[in-house]
Amino acid sequence: MKDLSVYREAIESHLSNILKVKEPVQLYEPISYIMYLGGKRLRPVLTLMTCDYFDTPIEKAMNAALAIELFHNFSLIHDDIMDHAPLRRGEETVHEKWDVNTGILSGDAMLILAYRLFEDYDPELFRDLAKLFSKTAIEVCEGQQYDVAFETRDDVSIDEYVKMIAYKTAVLLGAALKMGAMVANASEGSQKSLYDFGCNLGIAFQLQDDYLDAFGNAETFGKQVGGDIIANKKTFLYLKAMEQSAESDRETLQHLFGISPKDPSQKIETVKQIFQETGAAEATQLEIKKYTQMANKDLESLELSEEKKQAFRDFATTLMNRTV
Repeated sequence: MKDLSVYREAIESHLSNILKVKEPVQLYEPISYIMYLGGKRLRPVLTLMTCDYFDTPIEKAMNAALAIELFHNFSLIHDDIMDHAPLRRGEETVHEKWDVNTGILSGDAMLILAYRLFEDYDPELFRDLAKLFSKTAIEVCEGQQYDVAFETRDDVSIDEYVKMIAYKTAVLLGAALKMGAMVANASEGSQKSLYDFGCNLGIAFQLQDDYLDAFGNAETFGKQVGGDIIANKKTFLYLKAMEQSAESDRETLQHLFGISPKDPSQKIETVKQIFQETGAAEATQLEIKKYTQMANKDLESLELSEEKKQAFRDFATTLMNRTV
């Protein structure tokens, strides 16, 4: 099996061809900035990896992979604006470095550029890829709206939260894998197995991201630790703590998630302590493990060799063992 760095290097090489800053500079420079800000290129790597594993040259899937990455980063720009986030991957967010209007417009341009990348495929494949891409894009928007609405609701259920992160995060991972299989002309059964694998892995990934937001290392996480707490986001941690805590802790959490102090440090520490004492932190880690195991089970019916299935399992293990 190829080292994943082979796919990353191919992606970086092709990105340089589509991210040249041109006039108007104010539109294209922020796009180049966010795309080169770091990130592990997880989604496009999976698109190329899947295509390769079905014995198809990765160049055929490159435009689909780049479209996924452009869309992902477009969504990050707009999410950061909506969350008033100061940092992305350890650096200033686009709206902080430039301004909100620039972030909105550059993000919009990224979405359009993503769609244009499908134009080089033959008509039937173009239609199928664009159909999946549009379905995924609208689900991501729906997930973001659920996320925003949850901030002002006191009756969010755990099932609602899982649906929100499935739409906001997981479906894009599923689409990245399925697109690689579509380009390689894999069977519909394999396409579905990979999509389901990606969705379950994406839920586990987002739960892990929520956990790290509270308990990650501030120096290596790349985002403001405690950002979800500051923004009063009702994550799985919060919902589990509310479910498992005594009345006094529930009242404290409800109060803290209804205020926005200028110095949030004490709020963050108090909330984290409740997350740990109520068992919410441990419950979140167990949920991460559950969805990772579900993802691995999705691979059982995949029409690939055991060696290639194991490569996907190894990818999932590496992803879920991350601490940053």
